Amino acid sequence: MESPELAFTIWLLACVSGPADGYPNGKVTEACSSMMPLHGHYPQLTPKHIITASETEFRPGDHIKVTLSGPDFEGFLIQARDAENLDGPTVGSFMLVEQSICQLLTCNHVKDSAVSHTHKSKKNHLEAYWIASPNAPKHVQFLATVVEKYHIFWVKIPGPIISQPNAPPLTTIPTTPKTQPTSQPVSHLIKPGDDDAYLCVNEDHRININTAFLRGRSSPVLDSENTLEDMSWRLADGVLQCSFRRKIHLSDNQRRYNLDANYYIFLADGEVGEGGPIYKHQRQPLISSGMCNVTGPPKDLGGSRSPQLIKIHGALMFVAWMTTVSIGVIVARFFKPVWPHSLLFGKEIWFQVHRTLMLTTVALTSIAFILPFIYRGGWSYKAGFHPYLGCTVMALAIFQPLVAGFRPSPHGPRRQLFNWVHWSTGTTARILAVVTMFLGMDLPALKLPYPWDTYTMIGFVAWHVGIDVLLEIHGYCLIHKVELIDGDRIHILQSLTSVEAEGRTFKQIVLTIYICGNIAFLITFLAAINQL
Repeated sequence: MESPELAFTIWLLACVSGPADGYPNGKVTEACSSMMPLHGHYPQLTPKHIITASETEFRPGDHIKVTLSGPDFEGFLIQARDAENLDGPTVGSFMLVEQSICQLLTCNHVKDSAVSHTHKSKKNHLEAYWIASPNAPKHVQFLATVVEKYHIFWVKIPGPIISQPNAPPLTTIPTTPKTQPTSQPVSHLIKPGDDDAYLCVNEDHRININTAFLRGRSSPVLDSENTLEDMSWRLADGVLQCSFRRKIHLSDNQRRYNLDANYYIFLADGEVGEGGPIYKHQRQPLISSGMCNVTGPPKDLGGSRSPQLIKIHGALMFVAWMTTVSIGVIVARFFKPVWPHSLLFGKEIWFQVHRTLMLTTVALTSIAFILPFIYRGGWSYKAGFHPYLGCTVMALAIFQPLVAGFRPSPHGPRRQLFNWVHWSTGTTARILAVVTMFLGMDLPALKLPYPWDTYTMIGFVAWHVGIDVLLEIHGYCLIHKVELIDGDRIHILQSLTSVEAEGRTFKQIVLTIYICGNIAFLITFLAAINQL
């Protein structure tokens, strides 16, 4: 009796390109081959920028003006290549017109064979001259990569093709996908971490559906024999839909999992290089929330791209550095006169509130700090500056209460030095914490919605600074009310304590509004994390 069959539907973003490096100063020689910025995001599919050439024909030694124009952009990379071999090396050299925004690069050991930006300031038009080399091919095409902003860029935008006189007609050499080698020894998929994979690949609008397996974090190895049946696909609006059927039980020598058990389902999308190599996905896979019976009836599985430990890490950091530390600083800075004689467990109320909030911040930060190490099993070398700044913030957060433990008496000779060290350490930690959160929100493991996350964090910073400035102005007005300057004498109209008492209600109202605002920002971010 024939084994039952199972139908899958997989949705993947259609995206074909290769990885490279990108820098704001334009020193992108590592990108010479692929022209792909390694920004952790995918290139846009429909170009908005145009490359033009002043001539359609050329001879060796000719100077051809090349122009790149379009909406404002920050970075770019322009090359000329053999139109019949766009994967080949650069050809010819360039001469600059606008040296303030353009620079020459050496690609493929050919000096001045590419043009890039000198800085990330906005630009919408630039020109350069391409100089045809004596050994130039018969047909040359100009290509450009354009970076509008860090998350938005286009790779290998096709430009005009220019040809030498009497050159034969341009021929297109088809790209044949290369099959992954299958001669390497492989074992059965019995170890944890090995995955049964089904690939739906769009390469130059040719769709390939294949089976493969992954061992650990290695690249997928395609099966020499495809076990899929009734394969079909549909490509529309940049979304690729693939459908296929597979028998639930396969023979042992086909190295496939049987489908009559429960499994986690991963959905990853990524890039394919010219010729078929499959690159690692640049964002976290979508993972089902639980193990699924793949032979069961269709249902909404639910899932997340962000691992639970990373979500908890982000949530704890937001709680610590958006609420507890911010409120603790405001209380210590502006509320000493509001509760001057009120005691709690033998200490002033403002001090007890401040100390409790700060110790809570240290505790939350410490817990959150270890979670990524547990998830990654060590250090993450692909998270940019985020882990380095995070370690700095953690060190400062621990250093701050240790220093506070040696606080001199209010009138001690070293009190002023302590106050300065205490303030500078705390301020540095808070600034670095905000920068670290900005960087962490766009990492693949968390990846909050862009640009919403950036604008919301900017709003929080503006909210905190605004409240701080408001209370500073209020304090200045109170001091001005105390002192009346008359010639060389200062007449005290009323005591500072009584004036502060008059402003007590105002400060308490501001503090209440500030706490409510911070909680609102916190809930917004926590809700976004929960939706991942």
